[in-house]
Amino acid sequence: MIMGTGHCFWAIFYFACLCSASLANNANINFREREKKVLDQILGIGKYDARIRPSGINGTDGPAVVRINLFVRSIATISDIKMEYSVQLTFREQWLDERLKFNDVGGRLKYLTLTEANRVWMPDLFFSNEKEGHFHNIIMPNVYIRIFPFGSVLYSIRISLTLACPMNLKLYPLDRQVCSLRMASYGWTTDDLVFLWKEGDPVQVVKNLHLPRFTLEKFLTDYCNSKTNTGEYSCLKVDLLFKREFSYYLIQIYIPCCMLVIVSWVSFWLDQGAVPARVSLGVTTLLTMATQTSGINASLPPVSYTKAIDVWTGVCLTFVFGALLEFALVNYASRSDLHRENMKKKRRELEQKPLVRHPGDPLALEKLRQCEVHMQPPKRPNCCRSWLSKFPTRSKRIDVISRITFPLVFALFNLVYWSTYLFREEEET
Repeated sequence: MIMGTGHCFWAIFYFACLCSASLANNANINFREREKKVLDQILGIGKYDARIRPSGINGTDGPAVVRINLFVRSIATISDIKMEYSVQLTFREQWLDERLKFNDVGGRLKYLTLTEANRVWMPDLFFSNEKEGHFHNIIMPNVYIRIFPFGSVLYSIRISLTLACPMNLKLYPLDRQVCSLRMASYGWTTDDLVFLWKEGDPVQVVKNLHLPRFTLEKFLTDYCNSKTNTGEYSCLKVDLLFKREFSYYLIQIYIPCCMLVIVSWVSFWLDQGAVPARVSLGVTTLLTMATQTSGINASLPPVSYTKAIDVWTGVCLTFVFGALLEFALVNYASRSDLHRENMKKKRRELEQKPLVRHPGDPLALEKLRQCEVHMQPPKRPNCCRSWLSKFPTRSKRIDVISRITFPLVFALFNLVYWSTYLFREEEET
């Protein structure tokens, strides 16, 4: 019994020594050295050829599948005149290359990291609507490649792009614009390479994204495969829907234009004899309105259709010009009234002379007609005529009518303008 107990003790002691030795060996393993050996094993000369694409799903001869996801870090500018926008994003690609499998040392090596993209096969992706682009190299190149034990490869890079964004400015500045980001394969057809959006959340946008004149309402992912005479190529796109912030244009354009139109109406209340004041006011408002219109058009591309802002500035310019023409009409009517008044004075002077009727005397016949007119029964009173009769001269009547007509017509225009364009804006959403 004692002998059996001794053997059991020594067996347990021996097993404990083996375990402690194994733990000591694991503790002494240099995993950085192990990473180097693994990289040499899978990427050594004659062992891996970066020119050959990976196999398809489950090692078949089908196309290599690359999954894409994006993180939008910032959107710097959206240019109306150039029809482009600038974006900074983190771009990620992930695919399976079974040639890069390695032993993870019991889960100790989670992944291997590379900074040289030419060491492994890379998809030939390009941005089809790109105008300009650059990588970020401060302080080090913002790029990495991670190789996982089962052969999965993750490529991540930070890039800045300037992309084309064709715009429809018919509703400007009450418009919404859709700007796309398109990614496609340049040389590999869909028989060899297929791009897919990563499952779950393929596009992420930084929180509190602030744009100077736009709001990012939403974004949509889609596929845009293209067929050419050399084959079909895989393509992905993300559509960014931007809504223009109207408050800026309300303060900078619409309210100043309204004020200029209203200021031009001040001439209706000035005395018709104040020619320098009325001319100066009319010309000044007209030139200011023309300058405002030129400044607006300078910030927009020349297009063949009429924009909402063109309708607004055109009508406001017409009202200001109409106010200047109204003074020209008043001035002409004033001189006509003066001429008529002089004629009346001459007639009164003739009336004071004794009237001797001679046969065929035209002046006597005219006097008789006036008497006959005065003897006719009075007509029914008319409200408008009776009100206008308070103003003895035609020039004064034109001013009074303009004081009422111009604001009423401008108010009617505003009602039609805002009803039309705000309704069309809702239809396009």
